[in-house]
Amino acid sequence: MAAVSSARQGADRDGPFQLRGNSFTMMVLKVNDPASPDFFTQLAVKVRQAPNFFRNAPVVLDFEELTEDTPRFDIAALVTNLRALYLLPVGFRGGPRAVHEGALAAGLTPMPAGRAAKLESAAPPAADPQAGAAPIPAPPPEPVYRPALLVTEPVRSGQQIYAEKTDLVITAPVSPGAEVVADGNIHVYGALRGRALAGVSGDTNARIFCHSLEAEVVSVAGLYRVSEDFGNDVLKKPVQIFLRDGYLHMEPQ
Repeated sequence: MAAVSSARQGADRDGPFQLRGNSFTMMVLKVNDPASPDFFTQLAVKVRQAPNFFRNAPVVLDFEELTEDTPRFDIAALVTNLRALYLLPVGFRGGPRAVHEGALAAGLTPMPAGRAAKLESAAPPAADPQAGAAPIPAPPPEPVYRPALLVTEPVRSGQQIYAEKTDLVITAPVSPGAEVVADGNIHVYGALRGRALAGVSGDTNARIFCHSLEAEVVSVAGLYRVSEDFGNDVLKKPVQIFLRDGYLHMEPQ
């Protein structure tokens, strides 16, 4: 029996495919006015500011600001025009029924709602006064502590480092074309080139710290700035990058 079990396990490993769960970082394009004549003109300007960052980037279309009164628009044409800018729409979230149906017809995948919506939908229903005392809910599980991911070697071009559910600490330089990503904070004790994305799971309190800001793109919780937007007061200087009042701020240290 043991031999049969072992053989079955081997067959599973050697099969033509495996299905696994995983998580990926994707850009979200918030669509506020799809009928605007300046929509693609302004988007093309953004893409040209950091072409290597946007090229072939998977994108989720956020239609949450649209309502039933939003004028009809061609979602298939929207997807085609985005692909012409080398963006790859793969999913969508939010929007009224007509938009939802159009997105499905265009081959987009419905994505989960944001963190706030998840928490709201998971809230327990209000207690019925006729049903007696409601049971006391179980306390939430204790968060799992994960020590910071420490990288002591230079991060080379084409390399990606991802610190899942923790901070990322790098004691060496980050090269152009490299990408460093963290659910928490990013600390770079050296020159930060390439791309740095902190708080990628939505943590708006995350920050980026570096000894010399020379990056192509920096981002916190999805809000980003490209190198063309960096001022001389922060370029090639020690900097911390954080969100405040919905904007990405850079402060020299």
